[in-house]
Amino acid sequence: MAKLREALEKAGFDDVRTHLQSGNVVLSSKTKPEQTARACERLIKAEFGLEIDVVVRTPADLARVVARNPLGKVAKDPKRHQVSFLAGPLPAAGKRKLEEAVEKPEELVVSGREIYAWHPEGVARSKLWARLAGRDLGVTATARNWTTVTKLLELAGE
Repeated sequence: MAKLREALEKAGFDDVRTHLQSGNVVLSSKTKPEQTARACERLIKAEFGLEIDVVVRTPADLARVVARNPLGKVAKDPKRHQVSFLAGPLPAAGKRKLEEAVEKPEELVVSGREIYAWHPEGVARSKLWARLAGRDLGVTATARNWTTVTKLLELAGE
C-alpha cells in the first residue's frame, strides 16, 4: 500500500491515505469521481501492471451511505454487515439474481448505487455473498464490511 500511496501522490493526488491492505484509498482530487477512478485505474496498470476496477465515492457520498444504512437495526456485527459500492446502476437482471440468492436470515437492500447485505451466519456458505463477490452483476462493484465503511468515512473527514 505504501507504493500505491507514493504513486498516487506522484501523480498529483493530495491527502493520500490508505486503510488496510485491500486497496482502500482516501485522497483529494479536483476531478469528478468517474475521472478520478479512470486516472487511478490507468496509474495502477502503468505502475503495477494490474488491471483493477476502481470505484470512487466522495466524502458526502460516504456520509449518505452511512446515514442511510437500511439494515442498521438488524445488522449488529459490523464484520457481517457489508456494503457493495457500484460504479453505476444495478441492472434489473443483476438485482433479480441477488434477490434469488438471499436465504433467511440474510437480508439485502439495493439503494441507488449501493447494495447493503447482512450475513448473520457469515459468508462462507452464502449464495448471496458468492453472487455479490462475482463479476456477473452487470456493473463494476466492490464490497466493504461496515467497519471499513465507517473507517473510510472517518479518514475522509480528516
